Amino acid sequence: MSGESLSGEVRPGSRRARWVNLALIAAIVAIVGIALAIDSGRNVEGDRFVGTDTAATERIEADHPDYEPWFESVFAPTSGEVESGLFALQAALGGIVLGYVIATLKARRAVERVQAPPDGS
Repeated sequence: MSGESLSGEVRPGSRRARWVNLALIAAIVAIVGIALAIDSGRNVEGDRFVGTDTAATERIEADHPDYEPWFESVFAPTSGEVESGLFALQAALGGIVLGYVIATLKARRAVERVQAPPDGS
């Protein structure tokens, strides 16, 4: 119980916290490795890492050659690099918002824990 508090939470810097962090890192590496291994077995010509929008459009055009889209895009990036950059920016902003929400909820819980009356009173 050296790495845990009375409420069962893992304290930062404890031996258990280090093992949890190492297990999470190993899981992330395994997921990425498995995804790359699965993708390397595919026999696809052209772009290997295309988005779902591109894959869906190609499939629809192959299945229904007379299909006409309902509307055109409002903004079409000038190149693949610009499109990738915008996607990365979107992902970064989403990560910032998610991190802010998690930090706010964690701080709120810490304040509630400090302000809570002691047990048994």
